[in-house]
Amino acid sequence: MDFRLLGSVGARRGAEPIEISGTKENTLLAALLLARGKVVSDERLTTLLWGWDPPKTVSAQIYTYISRLRKRLGADVEFIRRQPGYLLDIHDSRLDLAEFEKLGQLGGAALQEGHHAVAAGTLRTALGLWSGEALANVTPQLAQAYVPQLEETWATVLEQRIEADLALGAHQELIAELTGLVAEYPLRERLRALLMTALYRCGRQADALHVFYEGRQVLSDELGIDPSTTLTDVYQAVLNGAPHLDAQSRPDVDVSARPAARECIPSTLPPDLPDFVGREELVKKLYALLRPVHDGAGHDRARRILVTGMGGVGKTALALHLSHSLRASFSDGQIYVNLRYPNGGPKDPKEVLVGMLHALGEDLDSDRETLDDLVRRYRIATFGKHMLIILDNAVGDLQLEPLLPNSSAPTVLITGRTRMASVSEANTLQVGPMSRADAFLLLTAVVGAGRMAESSGEARDIIAHCAGLPLALRIVGTRLAGRTHWTAAVRLAARLGNPRARLDELRLGDLDVRRSLYASVIQLQPECQVFLSRLARTGRRAASAADVAAELVMPVEHAEQMLETLVDGALMNVVGVDGEKRLIYRLHDLVHLLALEIAEEVPAVVRTPSSPRPWARAVSKMTAAPARLPSMLGRPSSVCQ
Repeated sequence: MDFRLLGSVGARRGAEPIEISGTKENTLLAALLLARGKVVSDERLTTLLWGWDPPKTVSAQIYTYISRLRKRLGADVEFIRRQPGYLLDIHDSRLDLAEFEKLGQLGGAALQEGHHAVAAGTLRTALGLWSGEALANVTPQLAQAYVPQLEETWATVLEQRIEADLALGAHQELIAELTGLVAEYPLRERLRALLMTALYRCGRQADALHVFYEGRQVLSDELGIDPSTTLTDVYQAVLNGAPHLDAQSRPDVDVSARPAARECIPSTLPPDLPDFVGREELVKKLYALLRPVHDGAGHDRARRILVTGMGGVGKTALALHLSHSLRASFSDGQIYVNLRYPNGGPKDPKEVLVGMLHALGEDLDSDRETLDDLVRRYRIATFGKHMLIILDNAVGDLQLEPLLPNSSAPTVLITGRTRMASVSEANTLQVGPMSRADAFLLLTAVVGAGRMAESSGEARDIIAHCAGLPLALRIVGTRLAGRTHWTAAVRLAARLGNPRARLDELRLGDLDVRRSLYASVIQLQPECQVFLSRLARTGRRAASAADVAAELVMPVEHAEQMLETLVDGALMNVVGVDGEKRLIYRLHDLVHLLALEIAEEVPAVVRTPSSPRPWARAVSKMTAAPARLPSMLGRPSSVCQ
């Protein structure tokens, strides 16, 4: 939903305007929007609605207006009664004033840093959000309280935009606009100084001096003051023909000092998998989420999309496949970054931003620039760009926040093993293990149809042992493709059939299922690692929280909390409900094997507690002696899932 204050107050859901009738309702909505999520007291609302002569039924009328707004705006926003008044939570809705202020700050920062073309474009976009006089359909009391501040902010952004255009050599084109603005706002000295500068650069020194004399007279007559240094400094420069006033001598007159930042179209996507198969429903859903969508006014809708699932399930492969298919939809390029090191640890956002800015053509002194500097430059460089940014293997929201653009034009595609608060559930796509049919297609694509026909019985067993995990299927397929004799499939199927040897077989070079899954396990708290290892030793693949609690001798609430943590960590799935409407949780087969290996590494007391409070004792022992990384893991993989 879009809310508008920079013009007539209003709301729009997609392309459809929402009818809000009457000055009082518009005033109440505007007052709560201007408070930015803070409580507006009943007393303040009364003053803004009726001034000093309120009716006797103030509380009832305010309640009525709130009820009407709730009905019209629906569930996208939330009106909350909180003493001593009300607050409005707009959630993910767009507020034109907030966007204007953000663009103004970015444009001002770009201007200060000498990025004049970026500044001019950003500030022009900010000014374009205004559709007329701000708060045009509210009570005089609200307008008197807020319009002067909004108009001052607008004027400041306008002056900055004109300054950026002047630095780009547009002095001739600006004279008419500035002449009209000076006539409309004769007391704004900065506008007058900019007009003098433009006239001087066009060789009209006498006209520039006349603008100064006229301004000095207006200030004296209206306010009884002399011009400030803003105006007198330009006057002296015009009189003396100061070189710095001449556009031709300005070292930063054009942003061509950084042409690459404007012209570079990045394309850093890794290659698409030539044998990507299956996943038809997921492909359709992700295509619908990635496809550029505009609202009725032609504006881009902000899109952050999350593809989530367990390690090795094919999140990155799916994301890259769709990204290559839709490259033509992102005319300003595509950027890919992996947010984890080869050992599975999270990368520092500053390091990631340096790489992304280099891809965008920016020259950096990374040793001297702070994280805030890099974030600002990144958001300026990506503002308004129709580009795709893939953030692969994201760890969490704290890592993501600095890497998210602040405009709606770029599309951000995130992959990760856990859900992110910065992405709505509607834009989150859960990737699960492959179906047997898709697994057969993938194995056939890697091995070859002829080999699959020769070893159809063994292929079915191999697919079952891989449990739908694309990483496992690709490993065994690659191993079989390199061994042409049909008996290789027989021997491999037999080795995979041994649960204790299966994870050893599911590795090839840098591809390793054990490493991939363990990257999720090591993110768990010690208590949850204890729980996982003990759960695996029960032999249960699927169970309710109550069943698990009874088996492990622990409170049901605690068992449910642990199970949900494993679900959040992409190590367990909810597969249904039982007859008593209880959720059924299931460990993936390969996660179960890894958990058994971990259980063999932990102290015996964790495996077979015998105290009256077995769970508490197991946790304390685990904290004192946490599970060790199994010795067979070796160096973690650097390969995309």
